[in-house]
Amino acid sequence: MRILVTGGAGFLGSHLIDRLMAQGHEVVCLDNFYTGTKRNILKWLDNPYFELIRHDITEPIRLEVDQIYHLACPASPIHYQYNPVKTIKTNVIGTMNMLGLAKRVKARFFLASTSEVYGDPDVHPQTEEYRGNVNCIGIRSCYDEGKRVAETLSFDYHRQNGVDIRVVRIFNTYGPRMLENDGRVVSNFIAQALRNEPLTVYGDGSQTRSFCYVSDLVEGFIRLMNSDEIGPMNLGNPGEYTILELAQKIQNMINPGAEIIFKPLPQDDPKQRQPDITRAKTWLGWEPTVPLDRGLELTIQDFRDRIEGNQK
Repeated sequence: MRILVTGGAGFLGSHLIDRLMAQGHEVVCLDNFYTGTKRNILKWLDNPYFELIRHDITEPIRLEVDQIYHLACPASPIHYQYNPVKTIKTNVIGTMNMLGLAKRVKARFFLASTSEVYGDPDVHPQTEEYRGNVNCIGIRSCYDEGKRVAETLSFDYHRQNGVDIRVVRIFNTYGPRMLENDGRVVSNFIAQALRNEPLTVYGDGSQTRSFCYVSDLVEGFIRLMNSDEIGPMNLGNPGEYTILELAQKIQNMINPGAEIIFKPLPQDDPKQRQPDITRAKTWLGWEPTVPLDRGLELTIQDFRDRIEGNQK
């Protein structure tokens, strides 16, 4: 098949492209390189079945494809809050452009939505039926509300125009190729420990997150895209850890002597995050297979190669 991946040079997009190329598909990667990097897709640039287009999805584009994986959008608070208007435009106008393309060429459309649609949840763990608790004027709303609108658009294009959609809600994901400066806890802690800096925990560290390794997530993507289910579907690892536990784990793996310091919790930071993955298990036979310790080892090695490479 000919498959379009928006945000294909990013962390998740590039891992997805690796899998699609290995399966023998023709892949078109669309990226404006705001948070993506060519380094992530370097190995495919000379491949005749791979095409890279530098493009911002807030502008329309005409292509002929069979499937669209729509992943383009900065996903870490540092990046999406840097230019919040651009973030919501990417989520709303960008998603409309991609849905319009899917409608025109009759492609199957896959939306990478997020667990952030649940906001700071008052239901735990979160099922797909839960409607969320989002602050629509908060500093995270450009992303949270943007993704909620992206889901709305997807279902409206499906109902009104018959577009074949798949909607996934991604919980915290980590792995090689995360940006060192992306401001998410796994990358923060690893980069700080490797640089002999104190590990920064926001709040008292009792807030929880669930961490899914990137290869497990990509497997879920491909299974949902090629199933008959529409979603929305939670994809994430139901293993729940406090932020302090994660900091101590990474501290022990890299630099047991590193200091842990505490700073105030940012506005609207969710206290608990844990996916209910009953749907994914039942509909797709999917659940995560990579344990946190193993995933962290692989991620730390990747960060070490990059950080030490930059210091030479």
